[in-house]
Amino acid sequence: MSLILGIDTSTSSGSVALLKEGQLIGSQLYSIEKSHSSLLHVLIRQMMDNASCTMDQLSGVAVAEGPGSYTGLRIGVSAAKGLCFALDIPLIAINTLEAMAYQLFRRSVDIKFYCPMLDARRMEVYAALFDDRFENVRPTAPVILEEYAFEDVLADNKILFFGDGSNKSEQIITHRNAHFVKNIVPSAEEVALLALDKFKNQKFENVVSFEPFYLKEFRTASSFK
Repeated sequence: MSLILGIDTSTSSGSVALLKEGQLIGSQLYSIEKSHSSLLHVLIRQMMDNASCTMDQLSGVAVAEGPGSYTGLRIGVSAAKGLCFALDIPLIAINTLEAMAYQLFRRSVDIKFYCPMLDARRMEVYAALFDDRFENVRPTAPVILEEYAFEDVLADNKILFFGDGSNKSEQIITHRNAHFVKNIVPSAEEVALLALDKFKNQKFENVVSFEPFYLKEFRTASSFK
């Protein structure tokens, strides 16, 4: 039996989820600012109790690795590593933007490209691009928002933009093929679901040396032009 705990603390919202034999059997979400350190372990315990599962039954822990909030990522990754170390189970890392894109992809939204965005402050976002087969066609990168961002793809294809970074993008990227979806936040449900394949193929992280994917470096030009 596989029992995977998913954790996401990439933004101000946080969530946990439980995947049993490939099926989601529990999830908890909170949207309270600066509450990861006080609520994360409480919600994990509540969810495990509600699912009638014990911690020693866990097969692995999956965590959103980033990009995202520096403090949030540190708390989520530290919690995941602590559980894996204490229970002697594997650690699985999932890219935050990939998990966000999977939210819409798994609901069969009829769109050619998915572009999750996280606010990186000022006029910059963290973004990635996935196609309708859920292939990552442009990797996670910092993107400076400007009118011509994504113009090569938008010329012939619709792109769905979402995530808190897309809120400020909507005023700048005004191409007719640009579409925006509100209120999409990172979720531990998709982190857990995407982790299943890695768990089956034993694509695990080193519990001791693993660090969050902060993506802090500054770039003067966008790779999405």
